[in-house]
Amino acid sequence: MTETTVKVKQNKSATQRRLIPSYIFLVIWSFISVFPLYWMITAATNTSVEVARGKIIFGTYAAKNFQHLLAAEPLWRNLANSFKYSIVQTVLCLLICSLAGFGFELYHDKAKDKLFGILLLAMMVPQVATMIPLFRMISKMHLLNTVWAFILPSISTPFMIMMFRQNSRNFPIDIMEAARLDGLNEFQIFYRMYMPVMRSTYAAAAVITFMNAWNSYMWPKVVMNTDTSAQTMPMLIANLAAGYTVDYGMLMMGVLFCSVPTMIIFFILQKQFAEGITGAVK
Repeated sequence: MTETTVKVKQNKSATQRRLIPSYIFLVIWSFISVFPLYWMITAATNTSVEVARGKIIFGTYAAKNFQHLLAAEPLWRNLANSFKYSIVQTVLCLLICSLAGFGFELYHDKAKDKLFGILLLAMMVPQVATMIPLFRMISKMHLLNTVWAFILPSISTPFMIMMFRQNSRNFPIDIMEAARLDGLNEFQIFYRMYMPVMRSTYAAAAVITFMNAWNSYMWPKVVMNTDTSAQTMPMLIANLAAGYTVDYGMLMMGVLFCSVPTMIIFFILQKQFAEGITGAVK
C-alpha cells in the first residue's frame, strides 16, 4: 500500500468522524419529526385510558375504536364529502391559476405587471378579514351548504397564480412560436404545449391545493353549519373532540383516517412536488 493511498484513507476516516455529530443531529430531529405520526397510529390502537396515560406501543383496541367511530359519526359520508370538495377545488384551481400564470408571464406588459402587483397584495390580507364579506356573498347567491360554497373562494389564489407565473419563466418561448406557425391558437398552445411541459408544476400545485382543501375547517364550518350531511373530515374530528368526555382512542382513529389520504397523495407525487417547487420544466 502506497503512502498516498494511506493518506487518502486517513483523510476519509477523519472526514467521516467529523460528520458523526451531524448524523446524530439529523437522527434526533428525524425521530422528533416522525414521532407524532407514530404516536397517532399507536394511539388509534389503544383505549382512551391508555392514550391518556401516555402508552406509545401498539395495542389491540383498533377494531373497537373503529366500530365506535362508525357509531358516533357518519365517517364514510364525511370522507366522501372531503374527497368531492377537495378534488373539485383542486381541478378548478389548477385550471384557473395556470391560465392566469400563463397569461401574466407569456403575454405580459406594464398594465398586467401592475395588476399582478395588486394581486400579490391580496396575499397580505388574512382570511378571517374576508370571511364575513365572503359569507354575505355566498348567502345572497343561495349557495350555503353546497359544494360551491366550499370551493368558490379558493378556486383562484394569488399564491398559486404567482407559482405558475414564476415557473412559466422556464417555459421555452420557441415552442409557442413554432406552434403558431403550425396553425395552433393560444388555447391550443396552452392545452397541447404548456400543460404537458409544466406537469411538475401542476403536480406541486395539486399537492398544495388538495392538502389545503382537505384540511380546511373554518370556512366549511361557517358555510355548512346548518347541514350535517355536508360536513367534512376536519369537522368530524372537531365533533369528536367537542364532548364533555373525549374518547382519545376513537379520536385518534378519526385523525388517522383524516391524515391517510393526504399522506398517500404526497408520497405518490413527492418527486414531482420537489421538481415543481424548484421550478423544473420537463
